[in-house]
Order: sequence, then structure tokens, then C-alpha cells
Amino acid sequence: MGLTSQSLEIAMITLAVACVVLTVWRWPRLSGRGVLPVLGRIGSILVTQVAVLCSLALAVNSSFEFYSSWDELLGNTDDAPVAVNKGGGPRYADARSLRGGLVQPAGPQGLDRVTGLPQGAPSEAGKVESVRIVGRRTRVVNPAFVYLPPQYFQHQYRRQRFPVSVVISGYPGGIMNLAQHLRIPQTAGELIEAGRMQPTVLVMVRPTIAPPRDTECVDVPGGPQAETFFTQDLPEAVKAAYRVGHDPSAWGAFGYSSGGTCSLLLALRNPGVYTSAVSLSGDYAVKDDLTTGNLFGGGAAAARREREHDLLWRLARLHVPRVSALVASSRLGEPNYRDTLRFIQAAKPPMTVDSIILPRGSHQFSTWRREVAPALEWQGRQLTFPQDVESAHAPPKRPGAGATPSAVPGPGSSQRLRPSP
Repeated sequence: MGLTSQSLEIAMITLAVACVVLTVWRWPRLSGRGVLPVLGRIGSILVTQVAVLCSLALAVNSSFEFYSSWDELLGNTDDAPVAVNKGGGPRYADARSLRGGLVQPAGPQGLDRVTGLPQGAPSEAGKVESVRIVGRRTRVVNPAFVYLPPQYFQHQYRRQRFPVSVVISGYPGGIMNLAQHLRIPQTAGELIEAGRMQPTVLVMVRPTIAPPRDTECVDVPGGPQAETFFTQDLPEAVKAAYRVGHDPSAWGAFGYSSGGTCSLLLALRNPGVYTSAVSLSGDYAVKDDLTTGNLFGGGAAAARREREHDLLWRLARLHVPRVSALVASSRLGEPNYRDTLRFIQAAKPPMTVDSIILPRGSHQFSTWRREVAPALEWQGRQLTFPQDVESAHAPPKRPGAGATPSAVPGPGSSQRLRPSP
């Protein structure tokens, strides 16, 4: 049974309950003063507590997905291809993890516990796939869910490449939070069916590529190359496996909490990969802490790397790319409110920034669920669709082409969006 499987969780809870019942039932027989009764009491208490703790740990892990497999828990990570510099260019070993391609089918990864997912024919309801993404350069194998809209399977769209939104969870949560608590694929399906969002492929991933370390979408000197994974490995893998747009105008990043920070960083630092970003309660600078370790290395270069991951510093001192961003916060309850206002004020053409500002809302799923629908709808208007499969490198249409008609703010403007009720 998989680490996140529902059957394992039920079995462990059943075992814990059985241990409690047996301990209560047998306790009178273990009340003697001899060595064996004492050992029996100690053994009963230890076994019962271990069973209860294991059941609680499995429940917490299933909800927040700290570890998605036994190998990950035990540190037996899958080895992706190893780069060999030879003959002027990189080559890759014929490693086991590459044999199935860069996007490989995976077990449920908890998807079997999520309600409201597409049911029936994919051409009518869409589909959510549980996969793992293999990073050719970073030697990373990362779990993911991929939502494919109904149009992806319909005959009239067979020559069209679809826009992509890379949806990034917060830390330490995982992809289960995106499907179970935020209901990202379910909400996208409802919006697409209602004509409020253009058909879009959603790639749901977690922000860390080296759990339990929080890599914050940063290329760590001598360590995990998270930015490279999100800007090179993931797009390469998704483009190879799915019928999605090849032009940056078809790609956007979307996230909450640390995933929102990642989204903004990816777009501002890599506008040739992502042209729009959604940040729900994200921060505007990356700092070292107990979960991240040293992200920027040492020496004089470390301070420069840290500054370059400060978004307010970038907007004030570096060239501002032509990207669009949506930021969300709350006047009361969110610690990032003041920095959100500073970010909005610091944006300048050709960048555009819109916002969702709630009167009240704390850093939790109930707040983000209110923001998900308008945020998905907003990003759908930023992404180019369609792109023809036979002319993937043709000049792209303007952002938002093919989307539901809506007012698009001009360069440097800031527009307020209404959250879901």
C-alpha cells in the first residue's frame, strides 16, 4: 500500500482502535506484581501509543503531503538522468527513471480521496491525471496532478495547443492541498463550463524539489536547482507530453503562500517562460530560515543573489519585464498587506498588476478558496489560446485572445477584482 493511500490510513486507524480496546480489556489480567505483568503493561502501552501516533502521522501526511511515497520518507529518492559533459554538450545517462519519458503515470498520490473530480467521458467532463515529472537537468522526480479540460479531447480542438497554468502549493503542503482543500481542478472545470475561463491545462505541483527542505524556487549554489526545474525541466516535460502552447504567452504561474512567492519570482525573473503570475498571500522576498537552510551560498555573491530574489528591490532597480501579475491579500489578518500595497505601487510599465484585497482574511484555505475562482478567471484572460499544432512557433496572438471578453487594464495599471462570495 502506498504511503498516501486511503486503505493504509484506514487500516492504521483500525489497528489503533483495536489496540486501545485490547489494552482496556486485558488490563485486569496485567495488574499483577510479577515481572511478566509489568512487562505486559509496558508493552501494551507502547504498542497502543505507537499505533495511535502512526495513525495520526498518516492522517496529517495525507492532508498536507509532507512525503508522497515510502521511498521519499526513507530517503530512497529515485535517481533521474545524470548529466555528462562530453563532446561539447550535455548528454544524459540511460537512467531507469527516464525510460518512461519525462512525464510518467503515477499511483493515486491521494487523488482517490478527492471529491468532485471529473467523472465520465473526458471529452465531456475533462480529466485529472496523477503523474510524476522527471527533471532532465535537475535530477529531480516531482509528483504532480495534471488537469486536462474537456476541449482537450474534443475533435474540433485536435489541432490546438492549450494554455498552461502551473499551480504551485504552499510549503509544507503538497499537491493534495490544491485538489482537496483549494479545489483547483474542480473550480477550473466549473469556470470553463460556464464560459468564464478559457480551456486551460493546469499542472499542479509543490514548491519544493528536495523535501523536507523548503527550496523556495531558488537555484541553491551547490544544492537543489529549483528555479531550473520550474523554468526549464517542467516546461520541457509538459510540452513533450501534452498538446500545450510553446510560446511564453501561453504559460502562467499560480500559487498561494510560498507558492505565490514562487509564481511572482518565476515571472519577474523568467519572462521568457512565464508571462503572468498569480500570488495569493505570497511574500515579496525570499529569506533564509530554519526550513530553507542557506539558499544563497556564501561570500560577496550571496548578498547579490538575495537582493535579486527581493521583488520590491527588483522593481526599483532592475528592468521591469512585460508580464502581468495578480496579487491578493487582506486588510486585516494578512501580514503581507503593506508589502502588497508597496508591490502594487512599485509596478511600472510594461508590467501590469491587478489585486484582490479582502477586508478581512487570515493566512488559511478559507481565505484562498474565496480568491481562487476570480484568480483563475483572471489568469485565463492573460494566456494566449489557441496555438496551432502545425505553427507552434508562429507569432502569438495578443494575451487574452480567445478568452471570454473582458476589460483588460492598460500598462502599469492596477485593477481590483471581486473575490468569490
